[in-house]
Amino acid sequence: MTTQVIVLNGGSSSGKSGIVRCLQEVLPGAWMAFGVDSFVEALPAKLQGSEDGITFAADGGVSVGAEFRALEAAWTEGIAAMARAGAGIVVDDVFLGGAASRERWEKALAGLTVLWVGVRCDAEVAAGREIARGNRVKGMAASQASVVHEGLRYDVEVDTTHTESLECARVIAAHVTG
Repeated sequence: MTTQVIVLNGGSSSGKSGIVRCLQEVLPGAWMAFGVDSFVEALPAKLQGSEDGITFAADGGVSVGAEFRALEAAWTEGIAAMARAGAGIVVDDVFLGGAASRERWEKALAGLTVLWVGVRCDAEVAAGREIARGNRVKGMAASQASVVHEGLRYDVEVDTTHTESLECARVIAAHVTG
């Protein structure tokens, strides 16, 4: 069966966004990219720093509330609808809830052919990228580096600690059926 959706899971500053851009270049056809960062940016300002929305702790921790979850469900269903309509989709996400996060995607993507990708990166390397980016809460990358992978299995895994985005994209693309 033809891969319809590629879901990348990895901690903040692990290199997912760079891989996504490279996948769009190396995969045959046109693939649309959607990332959790864009979803968070699309939230109303009143949900930023709100108990019902999303809060970022000083240590890099992230908490989400009921309103966030409701909008997230709508977002995942919308992405799934685009895949069902024939668009190739690449998703860049951070599974802070581990298996529960993946289960939310599995529910939305039911009936679609999905390639699950783990994007790993050494915590110290990710922390360095976090500093260089300048738009993340310090500590987020280190706190997420391994926790987002706990209890999860993938179709393919890549490690960006010493491997460039393009090479990681080529490894992933080799697992895309179609």
